[in-house]
Amino acid sequence: MDYVRLGRTGLQVSRLCLGTMTFGLQCDEETSRAILDRAAEGGITFLDTADAYPLGGDVDTTGRTEEILGRWLKGKRQDYIVATKCFAPVGPNRWDRGNSRKHILDAIDASLDRLGTDYVDLYQLHGYDPNTPIEETLRALEDVVRSGRARYIGVSNWLAYQIARANGKAETLGITRFDSVQPRYNLLFREFERELFPLCREEGIGVIPYNPLAGGLLTGKHRSDAPPTEGTRFTLGSAATNYQNRYWHEREFEAVEDIRLVADEAGLPMTQMAIAWVLANPAITAPIIGASRPEQLRDSINASIEPLSSDVKERLDDITEEYRMGDAVR
Repeated sequence: MDYVRLGRTGLQVSRLCLGTMTFGLQCDEETSRAILDRAAEGGITFLDTADAYPLGGDVDTTGRTEEILGRWLKGKRQDYIVATKCFAPVGPNRWDRGNSRKHILDAIDASLDRLGTDYVDLYQLHGYDPNTPIEETLRALEDVVRSGRARYIGVSNWLAYQIARANGKAETLGITRFDSVQPRYNLLFREFERELFPLCREEGIGVIPYNPLAGGLLTGKHRSDAPPTEGTRFTLGSAATNYQNRYWHEREFEAVEDIRLVADEAGLPMTQMAIAWVLANPAITAPIIGASRPEQLRDSINASIEPLSSDVKERLDDITEEYRMGDAVR
């Protein structure tokens, strides 16, 4: 497994990041631990979670994923780079969400308790909060970093202008800036190539994309003439509608069939090829890969070992060019 710097920082992270949002709902604890063991065997030392996980759960399941990860990390915390997030609702009160000072300081302490550690390596805002002044958010995160509860800070699901504005404010205030971003990115969603990724390359911001397999659609296992398979992200709790709205469309299925032909001709598993395509973008630091069974990690790990050939990448770029432009110009 190769290691790369997280943006302009000195932090070295594995070329793949293991996402844990399936732990505690889609996967029971035994399966979750087996997935973590398999990832570790493959050299993955970068682990991402969130206080609102498992994906598709509700307030009653909030924090379960962090608890599972914390129990697995016991006695080996120093061997892994751990990232978590706050923002999504994690309680019944109006202040149990967002990027206010109160919520950030409450959320980091709760996450550390569930993870069984006194610090995380990367603390991220899971979404953008238009109702909280960015200065309030930045100063709260500065306190988190200065207290030693986090080493670096980042964001997820922010637009380019939001990150640029926040980091400009941080520079003016002389406080910690955002060093990473988690955007959605895959062959069927490429819009961030136009503005976000150029900003990240210019400013030295690490890019840790999620959904590299489009919720599993790019594995080729789903069919347009059949309903979504039970137990997948397309049927799982509150996440199902979101994932179906993103990807479960005839146009996407047609693109997947074109992509399948490229994979067959190249002699590559679709999963491996799709993740290798993400890794081939020079803006990318470490794609977040997930699994519901440990054996599913094999092709993802192989993608980090076997780079995509230039001709295969060009064919995939051409097939999915429309997904780079966005809905407004289709």
